[in-house]
Amino acid sequence: MGKITVETCDIEGLKVITPTVHGDARGYFVETYNYNDYKEAGIGQVFVQDNQSSSVKNVLRGLHFQINYPQDKLVRVIAGEVFDVAVDLRPGSATYGKWHGVVLSAENKKQFFIPKNFAHGFFVLSDYAEFAYKCTDFYHPGDEGGLMYNDPEIGIRWPIEPGQEPVLSDRDRKWGSIRELSQN
Repeated sequence: MGKITVETCDIEGLKVITPTVHGDARGYFVETYNYNDYKEAGIGQVFVQDNQSSSVKNVLRGLHFQINYPQDKLVRVIAGEVFDVAVDLRPGSATYGKWHGVVLSAENKKQFFIPKNFAHGFFVLSDYAEFAYKCTDFYHPGDEGGLMYNDPEIGIRWPIEPGQEPVLSDRDRKWGSIRELSQN
């Protein structure tokens, strides 16, 4: 292997991947994905769709998940910096409702593998960020669920400064709690 380093997280299934970067005075080269290397590292999923978004500072996107067509995701930042979070929603999981966060940036080139049945979201730390991710299922309109980003029962420690309000979409303002989700 040697092309990537994989760190396991305190929640089973989540992985932080750091690729090998080859740099010199001209710039750098990095292989952002190679199926064989990822398969050897225990990430053998087949990705069928790539997505990309851009956001400005203080935007918080999430926490999103797919209801009937869950997706594994491999996420990374290609410009700027974000605090990326995954919340375990796997029924019967010993870590149900627990979260893990990691800083992803164009500089550190880290990637975050998020298995099916996790909620996902991120908060933009830089003035601007471009976020790219691979998915193991196609987008299905109307299949997205969500959780409120500040659910006290989950207790995510977002790096939001006191008095600062994150910029949310109208939809992300209306998501319910994990307790409400569990009761459905």
